[in-house]
Amino acid sequence: MKKIKKRVLALLMGVGLGLGAASSAVAQQSLEDVMKARGLTQKDLLAAAKTYTPTGGRDEYLAFSSGGQSGHVIVYGIPSMRILKYIGVFTPEPWQGYGYDDESKAVLAQGRILGKDITFGDTHHPALSETNGDFDGKYLFINDKANPRVAVIDLHDFETKQIVVNPFFRSEHGGAFVTPNTEYIMEATQYAAPYTEDFVPLEEFNEKYRGGLTYWKFDKKKGRIDLANSITIELPPYSQDLSDAGKGPSMGWGFTNSFCTERYVGGIERGRPPFEAGCSQKDTDFMHVTNWKKAEELVKAGKVKKSKGMYLISIEQAVKEEILFLIPEPKSPHGVDVSPDGKFIIVAGKLDSHAWVYSFDKIQKAIAAKKFEGKDAYGIPIIKMKDALHSQVQVGLGPLHNQYDAKQCVVYTSIYVDSKITKWNYCEGKVLDQINIHYNVGHLVSMEGETVSPDGKYLIALNKLSIDRFNPVGPLHPQNHQLIDISGDKMQLLYDMPIPLGEPHYVTAIKADKLKPAIRYKSGWDSRTDKRSQWRTRAGREKTERSCDTDGKCTVHIYGTVIRSHITPEIIEVTEGDTVSIHLTNLERAQDETHGFAMYSQSVNLSIEPGKTVSTTFVADKAGVYPYYCTEFCSALHLEMQGYLLVKPKGYKAKAGAIQEGQQYTKADYDKQVKTNVDTQAVINSVVGFITSHNYKDFPEVVALVEDATEQLGFADGAKKKSEGYAAKKDYQNSTLWAGQWWQYQVKAADIGLRAKTYLEEHDAKKVAK
Repeated sequence: MKKIKKRVLALLMGVGLGLGAASSAVAQQSLEDVMKARGLTQKDLLAAAKTYTPTGGRDEYLAFSSGGQSGHVIVYGIPSMRILKYIGVFTPEPWQGYGYDDESKAVLAQGRILGKDITFGDTHHPALSETNGDFDGKYLFINDKANPRVAVIDLHDFETKQIVVNPFFRSEHGGAFVTPNTEYIMEATQYAAPYTEDFVPLEEFNEKYRGGLTYWKFDKKKGRIDLANSITIELPPYSQDLSDAGKGPSMGWGFTNSFCTERYVGGIERGRPPFEAGCSQKDTDFMHVTNWKKAEELVKAGKVKKSKGMYLISIEQAVKEEILFLIPEPKSPHGVDVSPDGKFIIVAGKLDSHAWVYSFDKIQKAIAAKKFEGKDAYGIPIIKMKDALHSQVQVGLGPLHNQYDAKQCVVYTSIYVDSKITKWNYCEGKVLDQINIHYNVGHLVSMEGETVSPDGKYLIALNKLSIDRFNPVGPLHPQNHQLIDISGDKMQLLYDMPIPLGEPHYVTAIKADKLKPAIRYKSGWDSRTDKRSQWRTRAGREKTERSCDTDGKCTVHIYGTVIRSHITPEIIEVTEGDTVSIHLTNLERAQDETHGFAMYSQSVNLSIEPGKTVSTTFVADKAGVYPYYCTEFCSALHLEMQGYLLVKPKGYKAKAGAIQEGQQYTKADYDKQVKTNVDTQAVINSVVGFITSHNYKDFPEVVALVEDATEQLGFADGAKKKSEGYAAKKDYQNSTLWAGQWWQYQVKAADIGLRAKTYLEEHDAKKVAK
């Protein structure tokens, strides 16, 4: 009995699933010893204590960072600054099988432009869905600057579900920003272009090139953007930049800043100074003020025409219906941020040293009184700066972005040129504190700092350069996200975090307990459409179907399953030229028991989470042998989780004869294996006894493990019956092999049971500690 228990445990530990024994000779060190050995100060230890998250601990906040040129979203914890996940969005991501299985390829295909697959994206501004101006933890939106697209990520499973392409824009930077109840997602152009797809010479820039602002309608019930009910407001050929939606008293309004309102077109090739020379000559640019609520009413009243599948409001109509106004703002601004109470809008210009605070009340009074200083070249009314401005505050050289604190009237501004963060009071117009960071900060984020109720606590500076902050890794350096403690009157720098995936631009952070992600899918689930897959398969119902059309072209559908440590089918046979569709369902119930599926030379890599069904389709265009295997180390017998795709030449005739076993077994071998199985069952029974003696049903994670182990034992019973059936016929070859399979299922059950036992022990220990 003891030998069998050791054998089971040794098998599990031998493949890295066991815990290493703690050495009794661990040297006892004091904090002073550690400080001396590593050259640390008490300030360093305090910063470490504020960010340290014990083993098994969770972060208070999760951050969603744009992945820049990677086309992804990066998820990390705060205050630990541990990267938790990359979410594939606009770019294939093989670990998740994103862009490699048929289901996610269909999502990426939604982002095609001019009939072309676009496998690159430049993600910039993530935005979380909101209810009553607070993050609700349900959806995340992210834009693609290079190709004007917006993606929807469902935070139920952290997967991209939809990509929409803006039919009017040719680039955009100002996305994504949501209205307080996620009625709309704001996306503004960056570089003006014609709304048609025709060639238009730059000589006609002023007349035929246009900017724009799209309010993408979001259906919260479906979790999808509704193109047909979305609204685009035509704007002049300025370079629109970032946006923000009003809240509270400013609810129903949107604010979008801009640069290059000079409408300058450079071109040293044509003997003209560069764009940068002509796009910074004016002392001010324009903030666009749009009334989306009134635009929505116009649509509902049937007063807006459709174009390219959505509603389009021309500049002329926007002016006539009084839904578009301009206000001078500091030149070359790079952010517009509405205060938590919705009463103020802060704009900072990169080429100014001031942050400008606008009063929404003053803006409304000017509009009501029709008090304008004139119109721009396109007839849009311009509100006088002094009639809208609350105050101007000198915050540093190169101010960019703003984030709000939980403390009333307190805001933080990133200072790009000075490499600082400035903390200031926007109600009273005075600077409260500054802190140096490294280097050239762009965006910054405070905890839920875009909402009606910011949390404060932490601030992250998203630095464009890292230079000497980390170990050198070649000419391409990581970005540097620096965590700052803002809980007190003075800011304290806590931690440098390298970001080695693209150039992140903006991050949004949410309280972790607002997120309720799933730990497994319903059986046979298509995660990209959020419904049961038509290709789902249950255990014992695996099958292969072949059909051919009148031209002799054949398609083979394989309905398969995966479970530790077995891919069904293990052998797939097709004929050269067949279209092959493999559909695999993960039968696991325990969380984190993901299986993979990779195949030689077919660019196939699937990630199959528990309950999920995924597919891959390809043409078997060359006869040959194609091994496949599970890519996720899922169990003690992971390496044996394999199979073969056999692509037979056309006209191939099988040779006579059967597969020869590499080893022959006797009755003694059978009896030995059966004894091992019986003793193993005793070990399993002891683990079951421990679990059932505790209140395991209080822990959903353990319940799932118990269900999974029970299913494995059910498979073991089936293998046992087959083994005994062959033994009755004195076929000790098959009886021994099936007895071995019986034991394999027992080992899987034991693996799962030990996980459940460990979980219960750890949580009991936590209860005792409390």
